[in-house]
Amino acid sequence: MSHAATSASAEPGPATASTPPSRITVDTDLVYARRDTGDLLLDLYRPPATERPVPVVLWVHGGGWYAGDRTQAPNLERRVRATGYAFASVDYRLSDQALFPAPLHDVRAAIRFLRAHAHEYGLDPRAIGVWGGSAGGHLAALAGLTGHIGALADEVDAEGDASVQAVVASYPPVDLAVVVAEAQAGRPGADAASSPEGRLLGGAPAEAVDAARYACPLTWVHAGAPPFQLSHGTADRLVSHTQSALLHDALTAAGASSELYLLDGYQHGFLNEAGGLDGQPSEVMDDGRLGEGQARAVRRSTDEPDAGEGRTTFGFATVDDFLRRHLGGRPDAP
Repeated sequence: MSHAATSASAEPGPATASTPPSRITVDTDLVYARRDTGDLLLDLYRPPATERPVPVVLWVHGGGWYAGDRTQAPNLERRVRATGYAFASVDYRLSDQALFPAPLHDVRAAIRFLRAHAHEYGLDPRAIGVWGGSAGGHLAALAGLTGHIGALADEVDAEGDASVQAVVASYPPVDLAVVVAEAQAGRPGADAASSPEGRLLGGAPAEAVDAARYACPLTWVHAGAPPFQLSHGTADRLVSHTQSALLHDALTAAGASSELYLLDGYQHGFLNEAGGLDGQPSEVMDDGRLGEGQARAVRRSTDEPDAGEGRTTFGFATVDDFLRRHLGGRPDAP
């Protein structure tokens, strides 16, 4: 496997006696799996070396399963500095290369790669999270819910543990048939088979019933699922926030741990860096809007089932806090 490595300086910031300037190592173009369509790559962002292994979080990009690559990610160097964790950004086969469940198999292979090479890169194999937005959030949710299964149907090179200990999914499509039906209601006559979901499944979800069920995270919900954090904008016109609510409610009913944040007036793609439109027109995207700020939101949580919806805020720091609670890490992490 190619292990090309480069070192990148962390972005400058205020240095104090307790937070000296440090360097983040970026290992680029790591081959985590080989497919007929070509090698699959990930980039690994690591904090300065420590005596203890650190948790690692796998980022899965969006793009409707047909566009995008591993460079389409939040500022992962900033997340490394904020948490003290390692972060990896992964490519997977897009729908013009292979139909579902190929991209899910790829994400699971990336998780296995990180665990198998944990010692080499100073990672904690017992503390792996997965995080994604939009189509990547869908795949992150599926990876988390299927991690306890040794091998899925038709999955190749399925040796090793594909489980994760935390899942973060933002604005994910969940019930693909419903997503397509809602899109068609807004655009009468639209061809369901040529929708992003149809291209993923190889046919309209309402007709490719078995494939759509396989690709629906609700199918895989179980009580032993890893903890979930879901976030979704209430003004999302591409994927309704009711999709994340469906998954949160299913996790809650199964007795799994979940927290849901509904961001007031936010649209799709708010985790993106500015200009990262996920292949969508700017009028339906909020790329760059969240930044390092805080959005007003309501929160639902299985930890507080009787509290209903509580007013709060949501930002990248909310993601960081969730990961710290469920992945742990070194005691000196911020």
